[in-house]
Amino acid sequence: MAKKRPQTKSARQQPQGGSRTVGANEPVPVVGAREPCPCGSGRRYKACHGRAAAHAVTELVQRPFDGLPGEADWVALRELVPAATVELTLRDGLPDGVPSVTLATVLPMAWPALRRDDGSVLLGLQNDTASGDLSRDLADTLARALTAEPGTPVGAERAASGDGPRLQDLLDPAAPFEPVVHTGFEFWVTEAESAGPDVAASLERANAAAIPTVRLSGVDAAYWCETPEKNHLRWVMTHPEEKLLDALARLHAAGTSSLGDDTRLVGSFRAHGLTVPVWDLPSGMGAEECEKPAAAFAERLAGALASDAPLTPEERRARGGLTNRQITLS
Repeated sequence: MAKKRPQTKSARQQPQGGSRTVGANEPVPVVGAREPCPCGSGRRYKACHGRAAAHAVTELVQRPFDGLPGEADWVALRELVPAATVELTLRDGLPDGVPSVTLATVLPMAWPALRRDDGSVLLGLQNDTASGDLSRDLADTLARALTAEPGTPVGAERAASGDGPRLQDLLDPAAPFEPVVHTGFEFWVTEAESAGPDVAASLERANAAAIPTVRLSGVDAAYWCETPEKNHLRWVMTHPEEKLLDALARLHAAGTSSLGDDTRLVGSFRAHGLTVPVWDLPSGMGAEECEKPAAAFAERLAGALASDAPLTPEERRARGGLTNRQITLS
């Protein structure tokens, strides 16, 4: 639900009877939800132009990172990876006094962003959002972080407006997106020993909860992780969902969907418009041991994606099993 925004002076001066009509090319001021709409329709704002404003704030954007380099990695860092950073390149260059902008999976005490003492900016990715457009919310936080006082965190103070810039507007589309996965969250501070008590306590808790994770180097957006009982490979893919599920079903029915002995394709996540197949791995299979099997699977998948043949009964059953085990994260 859209937040009620303060009335501007011009909005407060509108006649309560709705006698003033806003011109076709004139923006409609924002007023209280129950007040007459400034357009002169005679209806309340929430039932007139306020409806479109509220919809712009709450409408869910299914693929918020579409159009950004590394879309699959953006999704992985948002939903799957505990500790990682990426150096971001702004479309218009860095402002004076800002030596760098770094995307981080999470920041201490869940801050949306942090302007460090040296002026550099850390932008947190794993935060609650104010609207249905994660890209616009992150862009709003980034814009405020660039002008924040050095040495201060940036809070989630307001919902992003429906027509504000998105990450696609602020970031250089030609710049590479290269995640660096960390074993802990020491990147929060320049010197862990000098961290304040609150940050130090948050750092200790976060490090204790972080699941060991490694990004494979031979394929895109595939992340190995270690858990007490078994290991997993979670691979974010940008192929159209229906086409991908058909291809996975073809491989599964043919017995070629695994990554080797004692491994199994167990299902998939759906996150931010992308599909994330998941494999169970034996506890002794590390990230390095996944590299060759993952590269070989990518070749088999490419062949299955190229097929337009109707699914066989066995493939349809395999597809139904994969679909039944699919979980939507966002």
